[in-house]
Amino acid sequence: MTLGRLPPLNPLRAFEATARHGSVTAAARELNVTHGAISHQIKALEAILDVQLFERGAQRLKLTPQGALLLPTVSRAFEDIASTTALIKRPTTSGELTVTCVPALLSLWLIPRMNQFTEQYPDIRLTLIASNDSDNLRSADVDVCVLYGHGNWTDCWIRLWTTLKLFPVASPTLLNMRPLRSVRDLRNHVLLHGDDGREWNTWLAAADATEHARGAQHFMSDARLSTEAALYGQGVALGDTITASNLIAKGELIVPFDLTVPANNAFYVACRNEVRNAPIVKVFIDWLFASLETDTITEPQTSARRIIRRRNGKVSAPERLASPPIAPTTRPKRPDRSQKRRVKIDIR
Repeated sequence: MTLGRLPPLNPLRAFEATARHGSVTAAARELNVTHGAISHQIKALEAILDVQLFERGAQRLKLTPQGALLLPTVSRAFEDIASTTALIKRPTTSGELTVTCVPALLSLWLIPRMNQFTEQYPDIRLTLIASNDSDNLRSADVDVCVLYGHGNWTDCWIRLWTTLKLFPVASPTLLNMRPLRSVRDLRNHVLLHGDDGREWNTWLAAADATEHARGAQHFMSDARLSTEAALYGQGVALGDTITASNLIAKGELIVPFDLTVPANNAFYVACRNEVRNAPIVKVFIDWLFASLETDTITEPQTSARRIIRRRNGKVSAPERLASPPIAPTTRPKRPDRSQKRRVKIDIR
């Protein structure tokens, strides 16, 4: 169909509104015209197309097969026009940007770096919402979503941000009072869950500890709460290589066992297709990925993979997993032999 053969815009608007509401009166109210004007526009469109679009006589208007075929295309066209018009009106890299983010990632990773984004884009005003609800992807009030999940959401732009490794974390105060010398000692601690228990089960299975007796357990709605509970010495939580990294580096949390497991899900950045190329959205998404690349993520364990590979051998993983309760920072270099010799000479 060439542009010269397209139906006029006003009859299409009248048809779309009437079909969506199932009522000429409601369509007239939305478009701020009279009932008669809507009826006239629909009849004009039917005459142009030479088909009947509605079945008359019923209490609620019902689309004919031809009307049902036309409606989705017309609706998408108006949505695309509205979205593109909004993008045109939006300033290039200024204005309001609404971001929903996994609560733990928002509190422990994004907010500590928010000043870096503000320094680069001082004219963008952020609205940050703690949420891991994928329904936000369909909300016109949300620009970008950072989600933890399977990544199979449809009808949107989506890209993997990072995968995660999980490992137990606890406060130094707790471990000073109640040490964790082996996995069996976990029965003397409260296990803090940031989900329904699946992630702890995954870690315990990797440690050959699913049959060990467990002590008290607390379940929380997200990993932010379980991490905060661990910070307050309320028990042992599962940390990850992203959200717990800074806390471990500062010594606020300690990694008592030398074993990591892949998380069941991953972090994804997603948004509606129609806003992906908006400059204000693009700069934020680009900043998210660039910030991740420049992060120095300390690997909390060094021999976990060796332990897992030797699981079928003679090594008893539960007895060998315990490590000194120190933050997993890079080990200091040993002094070279020449330095040792100089020390001995000075002493003599």
